[in-house]
Amino acid sequence: MLRKDFVIVFTAAALLTGLAGQAAAQKKQDSGQRETVAKPMSEREKRRQEEKRRKELETPYRKWLNEDVIYIITDEERKAFKNLQTDEERQEFIEAFWLRRDPTPDSQENEYKEEHYRRIAYANERFASGIPGWKTDRGMIYITFGPPDEIESHPSGGTYERPYEEGGGTTSTYPFEKWRYRYLANVGSQTDIQIEFVDKTMTGEYRMTMDPSEKDALLMVPGAGLTMMEQMGMADKADRFNRTDGTHLGTGTQPLPARMNQFERLQQYADLQKAPQIKFKDLEAQVNSRIVYNLLPMLARADFFPATGSTVLTNITLQFSRKDLQFKNEGGNSKAVVNIYARITSMARRVVNVFEEVVSVDVPTELLQQASQGQSIFQKSIPLPPGMYRLNVVAKDIVGGNMNNYEMALNVPRMEEDKLFASTLVLADVLEKVPTKSIGMGQFVIGTSKVRPRMGENFKRSEKMGIYMKLYNFQPDEKTNKPQGTVEYEIVRTGDNSRVLEFSEEVSGLEGSASQMTIEKLLPLSNMEPGQYTLKVKVTDKLKNTTLTQSAQFSIT
Repeated sequence: MLRKDFVIVFTAAALLTGLAGQAAAQKKQDSGQRETVAKPMSEREKRRQEEKRRKELETPYRKWLNEDVIYIITDEERKAFKNLQTDEERQEFIEAFWLRRDPTPDSQENEYKEEHYRRIAYANERFASGIPGWKTDRGMIYITFGPPDEIESHPSGGTYERPYEEGGGTTSTYPFEKWRYRYLANVGSQTDIQIEFVDKTMTGEYRMTMDPSEKDALLMVPGAGLTMMEQMGMADKADRFNRTDGTHLGTGTQPLPARMNQFERLQQYADLQKAPQIKFKDLEAQVNSRIVYNLLPMLARADFFPATGSTVLTNITLQFSRKDLQFKNEGGNSKAVVNIYARITSMARRVVNVFEEVVSVDVPTELLQQASQGQSIFQKSIPLPPGMYRLNVVAKDIVGGNMNNYEMALNVPRMEEDKLFASTLVLADVLEKVPTKSIGMGQFVIGTSKVRPRMGENFKRSEKMGIYMKLYNFQPDEKTNKPQGTVEYEIVRTGDNSRVLEFSEEVSGLEGSASQMTIEKLLPLSNMEPGQYTLKVKVTDKLKNTTLTQSAQFSIT
């Protein structure tokens, strides 16, 4: 009986062992299959990969995509950019993006890029309301198509005589502007393009409209602001709200002009918001330079004015003393010429920008001795992303042969959207408004003003010192859409720290809006003794409860 039980137990154990071995073998086989067969990516993994790519784009590259080129990048380019995997690929894409639009690919400069950022700066200066100027409808059109050929402006609204095509008659309007372009490629009928912007909220934010009657402040008032047809009894004002052409014009059954046809207006409205076509093919840029060291005294400085969250207009200013230049007499005139070659590179030595300019001085020979006591100054504005760069400037006196190599670091600051921020504080020897046709154009021009920095910041008592600085990202009041804060100015004498001058003002009195305001003042120096001084400007945003301080040193002789 014991033997029989032993046999049964042994047989059961063997059976269990065999089953376990088969299971292990099967498991091993299954494991091998899993190792050799690639599983498809799950939805969760796909989402993780997309989230990782999205976070990578939350860098200056995302700002470049959604701010700098939002109006000019094509749908195909946007899609291609979003599919890039590394920052190196994105940087190469950006370089190719601008090269495709360069009208003079054989030159070192990219006029299209420089003009684009000039337009952004102008839009921020002129069209800002509760939002930065580049985000507004007027900013969008200006950045995309440039300045219009004609502007009809009604900044206060008021009494308005309608043109015949809008029904005639007199009404009262909201503030509005009508822009006219004689020709815009690939937009509507392409010729005689008229665009209306209306400020119905009276806050300075003009909206582009397709309906010419949207500016009519009496549209909803019965019996008021009647058109000629309505005054003659040939139409009823109530009929305006039964029209099927997308307008509320009081023209009765009179047909609209062809350019005001509803389909033409819709097509134009859509075309105005499309990216312009690319005119130039992909190109490769090569920069070859030889930098030779010699001696030609030169002063240099850089000032920074943010255009968007990801681009800063960097104003590079160079100054030469005329007594260090050699003049050549030609036919009673003496002329000196300095050739300038400048290159901006990243800290990894990647070339970011190159420009070449000529600075010349031409004076009558009999006035040469007097003219040689002055200075020759030059400025170039370069759009750069925030970061650290290296600037190399090579200058050569063509007549004398002297050369100079100047190297300096460019620490381009980053402006965060939700923080109070200030540009460089510039002490200027020329600070004045420019003619309308020169706004945003030419050397030393920032928006509507000419701001020429005093190199060395040394002033005479007989001069006036210009103070120029831009302020960004004030918190607007919910009701008035205006900022609340103060600007405090203090001048301290170096050495004994004695306070020489102190005054303050409300930010509401400055030019601009909450997104961008401008400090622009001329300070007489006649009452100040010769010596070294420090100007401190303290800015307070009362709604955010934050402050910032900028300072600059200067001397008086």
